[in-house]
Amino acid sequence: MQLSGIIREFPAGEQTIRILHGIDLTIYQGEMVAIIGQSGSGKSTLMNILGCLDKATAGEYLIFGKSVKQLDADELAKLRREHFGFIFQRYHLLGDIDAQDNVAVPAIYAGMDNKLRAQRAEQLLTDLGLGDKVHNRPSQLSGGQQQRVSVARALMNGGDVILADEPTGALDSKSGKDVLQILNNLNKQGHTVIMVTHDPSIAEQAERVIELKDGRIIADYRNEHFNHSDQTQDPADEEAIATDSPSKALRHKQKSRLGSLIDRLSEAFRMSILAMRAHKMRTLLTMLGIIIGIASVVSVVGIGQGSQQQILSNISSLGTNTITVIDGYPYGDPRRQYNDDNLTPDDAKAVADQPYVVSVSPQLDTSASVRYRNIQESASISGVGSDYLEVTGEKLAQGQSFDEQSISLRVQDIIIDDNAKSTFFSDIANPIGEVLLIGNVPGRVIGVLQPNDNAFGSSSDSPTIYMPYTTMMSRIVGGETIDRFVVLIDNQISTSAAESAISELIEGRHGADDFRTRNSDSIRQTIESTTNTMTLLISSIAIISLVVGGIGVMNIMLVSVTERTNEIGVRMAVGARQSDIMQQFLIEAVLVCILGGGLGILLAFLIGEGINSLGSDSFSVIYSPTSIIAAFICSTLIGVIFGFLPARNAAKLNPVEALSRD
Repeated sequence: MQLSGIIREFPAGEQTIRILHGIDLTIYQGEMVAIIGQSGSGKSTLMNILGCLDKATAGEYLIFGKSVKQLDADELAKLRREHFGFIFQRYHLLGDIDAQDNVAVPAIYAGMDNKLRAQRAEQLLTDLGLGDKVHNRPSQLSGGQQQRVSVARALMNGGDVILADEPTGALDSKSGKDVLQILNNLNKQGHTVIMVTHDPSIAEQAERVIELKDGRIIADYRNEHFNHSDQTQDPADEEAIATDSPSKALRHKQKSRLGSLIDRLSEAFRMSILAMRAHKMRTLLTMLGIIIGIASVVSVVGIGQGSQQQILSNISSLGTNTITVIDGYPYGDPRRQYNDDNLTPDDAKAVADQPYVVSVSPQLDTSASVRYRNIQESASISGVGSDYLEVTGEKLAQGQSFDEQSISLRVQDIIIDDNAKSTFFSDIANPIGEVLLIGNVPGRVIGVLQPNDNAFGSSSDSPTIYMPYTTMMSRIVGGETIDRFVVLIDNQISTSAAESAISELIEGRHGADDFRTRNSDSIRQTIESTTNTMTLLISSIAIISLVVGGIGVMNIMLVSVTERTNEIGVRMAVGARQSDIMQQFLIEAVLVCILGGGLGILLAFLIGEGINSLGSDSFSVIYSPTSIIAAFICSTLIGVIFGFLPARNAAKLNPVEALSRD
């Protein structure tokens, strides 16, 4: 380790303060060096530069023959991870994990095999007299015991160079002597030990003493009285501590690059869980925005799906896959005023013979005065075919429908709707067989339709009476034409293709396009498009709450970075890469969002069940698997996007500044 002309300056407002003034120093392998000086002399700054925790403003620092200036952040982390071991005055242990896990942290970043890592950490603690404390957390250990854990952590990856900053400063005299004895024994085993202290009595126990004053070396001498054999050994320290020669510990059973990455991710995941558990209320409040946003999106999509299904069901009750052929030229065509009686029952029969057609019902409409006993009302009269109920999907509540014989014989049978029944037969439970006078034509009731409650049924409250279209043509309106006919298309056939084929057929029969068609599927598509648009619009509004929740996550993660700055500094000191720090906080943000997303989906299910239990039988919230999957993806992306800035800030922290914060 060779330093030439090392200068270190720090900004102070518009000026800079120089802490180190042209330090020239060479430290040889295997030395035990004490850097001594009063507070403010620059000894800690020098140690930080030696340990690659800080960089010099000017000058050259060579370590193992390589200039530190040429190393990037990850290469510096590798140096700290594989060659340096730090012992701090304030221990800097991670409070959420036990002693063994604290010791093992450097080996995680170095990719050491799991089993070997656990064995080595336990052996180091045992050799340092903490065999019965391996599973104790730092808060359960005394100051001396915590410093021993810090020593074990420094040795975990081999610790070629041990850097100890005031290692006895926070200890009582007995614990201080024990730590110094440990450092002396490590030096005897080949480790380079560099101590920073302001206590001359401690410096006397080092082989070499470097004295600083006002950022300059004023003395560099060897301690004539230093002798390893002079150190009084505790019987527990007579055996060598489980340490290896330079970086040999890392060559035992090192994992592959992928295995090492998985190990580091597992560590980041575990620490994220511990951090979330340590701040349960804050974590829950952070999740709240995500929970509300995800629940809103999933619920809105579910309600939209349920509404769409109800509307489409109502359309289906009017007849699915139907095409209505209507007499008369299209609206706006000037020929419309001259001729609008072109559609005949033969046209309907020609269409019915097509292979893609299930059934056809001709239809014509008028109104007439209807009388029953002393009751007389105006009613709508519809002439229909025998397949009318099949085509429209309407159901009978009582009686029967027409058959082909009714059509061919032009019988005077009628079917009435629920309005007609309540109008003319309010006091008769079963009106089948009763006779109504339609104008001057009597009609015998053979059937009663079920009430049509859907939104697409007739909105009129006037009575409606159905009779065979042949009967109506000959006895009510006269003439040989019909107003329209409704075609039920095979479900396997495209209604658009069928509509084109029917148009070509009728136009070929008439020699003109004196008709128009209405495709029920176009209504379905319009309604689907409209409901999807409305669902998307409302979902977009709900997504705003997700963005707000994401901003909340970012703010809380920034607070978390501030609170855990010291932990970040410790991890960097023991060799964590910038990517390791970023992963830890990014994983925590993603976990918060995924957990919030899961709770949001659960809340959406509860909302849906509440709506379903309170709503009518005709409507229910239908959950979309796509929206649920999208919710998980969305919550994950929020964690990545809004967690990136805090994670990057954490990764960019200066190790020295991070370690100096509590």
